[in-house]
Amino acid sequence: MLLPVPQVRSSIRQTPMGQTAGHRRISCVIRRYTVLCAVMLCFLCFGFEIQAQETLSSSDDHLKLRSFLKEQCLDCHSGVESAGGLDLDKLTHSFSLSENFDALVRMVDRVSAREMPPPDGPELDEKLRNEFVQELGTCLKEYQTKQFDQHGRVQGRRLTNLQLERTLQDLLGIDIPLTILMSEEQRTAGFATVASGQSMSHFQLEEHLKVVDVALAEAFRRAMSPADDFEIHFDSLGLARKDANKRCREPEMIEDLAVVWASRLIFYGRLPVTAAKEDGWYEFKVIASARKKPDSKGVWCTVRSGPCISSAPLLSWVGAFEATNEPQEWTFVAWLPKGHMLEIRPGDTTLKMASFQGGQVGAGEGEPQNVAGLNLHSLSMRQVHLGPTNSEVRQLLCDSLELEVKDVAENVATPKSKAPKSSTAIFKSEHPESDLTRLIHQFAERAFRAPVSADMSQPYVDLAMQSYGQNQSMAEALRVAYRAILCSPRFLYFHESPGQLDDYALANRLSYMLWNSMPDQELLTIAQKQELRKQEVLYQQVERMLKAKRGASFVRDLAAEWLDLRLIDFTEPDRRLYPTFDIIVQQSMVEETQHFLQDMLQRDASVTELVDSDFTFLDSRLARYYGMDNVLGDKMQRVSLKPDDHRGGILTHGAVLKVTANGTTTSPVIRGVWISERLMGEHVPPPPQGVPAIEPDIRGATSIRELLAKHRNHDACAVCHVKIDPHGFALENYDPAGRYRETYASLDKKKGNAIQVDSSYTTAEGEVFRNVDEFRSLLCKKPAKLAKNFAEKLLVVGTGALPAYSDRECLEEIVTESSTRGYGMRSIVHAVVNSSVFQSK
Repeated sequence: MLLPVPQVRSSIRQTPMGQTAGHRRISCVIRRYTVLCAVMLCFLCFGFEIQAQETLSSSDDHLKLRSFLKEQCLDCHSGVESAGGLDLDKLTHSFSLSENFDALVRMVDRVSAREMPPPDGPELDEKLRNEFVQELGTCLKEYQTKQFDQHGRVQGRRLTNLQLERTLQDLLGIDIPLTILMSEEQRTAGFATVASGQSMSHFQLEEHLKVVDVALAEAFRRAMSPADDFEIHFDSLGLARKDANKRCREPEMIEDLAVVWASRLIFYGRLPVTAAKEDGWYEFKVIASARKKPDSKGVWCTVRSGPCISSAPLLSWVGAFEATNEPQEWTFVAWLPKGHMLEIRPGDTTLKMASFQGGQVGAGEGEPQNVAGLNLHSLSMRQVHLGPTNSEVRQLLCDSLELEVKDVAENVATPKSKAPKSSTAIFKSEHPESDLTRLIHQFAERAFRAPVSADMSQPYVDLAMQSYGQNQSMAEALRVAYRAILCSPRFLYFHESPGQLDDYALANRLSYMLWNSMPDQELLTIAQKQELRKQEVLYQQVERMLKAKRGASFVRDLAAEWLDLRLIDFTEPDRRLYPTFDIIVQQSMVEETQHFLQDMLQRDASVTELVDSDFTFLDSRLARYYGMDNVLGDKMQRVSLKPDDHRGGILTHGAVLKVTANGTTTSPVIRGVWISERLMGEHVPPPPQGVPAIEPDIRGATSIRELLAKHRNHDACAVCHVKIDPHGFALENYDPAGRYRETYASLDKKKGNAIQVDSSYTTAEGEVFRNVDEFRSLLCKKPAKLAKNFAEKLLVVGTGALPAYSDRECLEEIVTESSTRGYGMRSIVHAVVNSSVFQSK
């Protein structure tokens, strides 16, 4: 039940300039109300007591387990010096399931996998092993199922930063980026959706208020303003430097074209005429051609944005293109904060680079150096919106209220001011109270993504009427109420009851898994009719959502977390060791994986293609970087692979290889753990305390295989390394920058000192492979394991909880169902959505 608005003064003081005293008082009330709701939510979500059975259900179970542990385990797992840090002495006395659940699960898994007792220990009778696994496993499942039936698998799950941004954008009809205003969020197993890893501190609450204020300010600005009309065209003369004799970093005029030469000089190719007069999305149409193009390739160029000054050296990626001798047009859309401009220049590091003195370029200094360059013929720039028009935003906020505009000056040559124009534009209403009640109720239902009673929306109406009664405008009254709604836990958190989800909660789960945003009207209409649970209806909705324009974000968002592609900028390969790597290659690597996964999803391809495929997606720059010369053009295209390409599956994608290395060296341990956890669904525990990390020898004197051989002599390390090392060594033929190699790169340039790469190994199951191709073939023999892992990752995204022991039966059902369709990726998505775990809290 919604809490009444407390009429008390807040100690939080944050008064933007220009607000009235009445507005300040209302602001204080809202802030106090928000914090109180958040605190109460914590009590509601986390304040329950566990009342379920916490010990084994009978003394017979207790005695059986105690006897088994005493005979089979206590010799090694007893006392401070117990093997693997697992001391079972205390466990045999109480058998508290709540306290020892994880240890008991680990015990069942290791005994079931025949890892315990160890091979060099006493042999365990097979019948006894099966009885132990079955009886303890059943007990664990029943205990956890009872907990979930009472309280659900997940408590206190809130919207992630990305979900909050997209929800506010869809709800308000805006398109401004909001995640840049939010702090980096904690991730669990790589995912921000996991409720147990989420938090909501006082600082985060204040941050949320700021994000809401910015979003509402933009929405009401657009609702009360004419369209943001801004468009301008520059010919080559307009793009070039204004003073031909001045040494600077803008293009120079040569033969009636604005020219930028290939160089490492920072900000060279900046275009001050494109500096944004206000924050906004801008579309750029660039017509360009290559100058002094090399015979075997075009001139790959980068388009980036930023202030382009030494005090703000970072540039944001906009795009890339390959210029040829013939002029072509490319279109880019980018968010430019006020004052930011474009930088367009040759960006291929394999080109010969010009050298300029003093950090500036003089006219005529590049031409004699015989380097490639870029001819800029023209550029068009216009402000755009990625979502609804201003009139559509007005409809979302104010429905049918009439907007009266007085004396709005027309000026299409410059962008409009961001300040709300309440003095010249007002909403007219003959029945303010009824209109406010109707609009606020409608907005609350959309924001809360579920039906809202009149009693539930009334406190927000009262807040708006209080504002309106203090001589505030209709727009300001609505803004006050909308702000309170967007600060409510009902907006920020998922509200799900234990047991089977209702249709609205199911619609929310489906939408936030596939779109990372709120359900659209079609999904909510079906939920209202209580038809979403029908299998054929649910199937149709999943298909519709995946095929929708924003359905493409599903693969991008999933790959960013599941495959760690969000970390692509985290390291930069050492230029001394990997000189052909550049930002163009990096961005193409990410697109390769995104296109590959989207293609698999569209075709419902088997998950085995994740590890072994005969195709990939490349443009000419990435193909050349990989050592392939059969690809032309700057568009991503499906390319068939040959055996000597040494590519196939995401394990050989440059993006994956880069995020699993540190920029200088590779580690079979890091890559092995990544494959185990991200592709095979095998959790790898952290290393034992006191065991030093492996430091690769970048001088090339000692191979990583030799270093790891010494490391594995530690008994506590050998247990895990026997599983993860084979996975990691299989990828040793790929350097930290994603290229295939036969020898390790080294700063020691003496001939004959390079160490040969040896990627052969023996798996924990005793299977021998000589190279990555044979390793990928071994993984292809485990389609059920690959499918189960993919299903687990989808459930983490969709439900906000890590896989639980009691989920295992459901996961097996998902895998079995998908097996009838060849373990297709799309089939697994459907099976997950239809599963009992997905459809229950």
